[in-house]
Amino acid sequence: MINTAYLSLGSNMGDREKCLKLAIKDLHQHPDIQIEALSSIYETEPIGYVDQANFLNMVVKITTSLSAIELLNSCLKVEQELGRIREFRWGPRIIDLDILMYNKENIEMEALQVPHPRMVERAFVLIPLLEIDRNLELPNSFIPLTEVLDEISDKEGVRLWKQIDGEGASALFEN
Repeated sequence: MINTAYLSLGSNMGDREKCLKLAIKDLHQHPDIQIEALSSIYETEPIGYVDQANFLNMVVKITTSLSAIELLNSCLKVEQELGRIREFRWGPRIIDLDILMYNKENIEMEALQVPHPRMVERAFVLIPLLEIDRNLELPNSFIPLTEVLDEISDKEGVRLWKQIDGEGASALFEN
């Protein structure tokens, strides 16, 4: 079965853009994951623990034959291979991959919650997600994500850092 998922990627350590590119390249090289679309890259200030560098964030749409938990494990493997160390919640990170949506499913497991439980609070997730697909809705609620984004007050803190479109998108992960 082919599944559609949306992943958020973020980095605020080292060469942030390179970290995003390496994560996308690793996802692209997985035999059971196909990259379908990439958002532009946005820069945002940290939330939670704010004494750290700004983040670069983006969203990737994929298709995959992996189950949601297999996809989570693949994302965790990419993070580990790129040197992610989990010191404390909301701390600096070389790379962060989160499953935002998986098909139109609601998944409640100890290790995984989909849709991502905090995505509806975060403009830095919704703006690049909606750049890929303006018609997305929250599963089982039929609430358009555009309406959710309209209710978020910190949209101005999400700044376009690098436009990704058309041919430029493939160059991000092929180099």
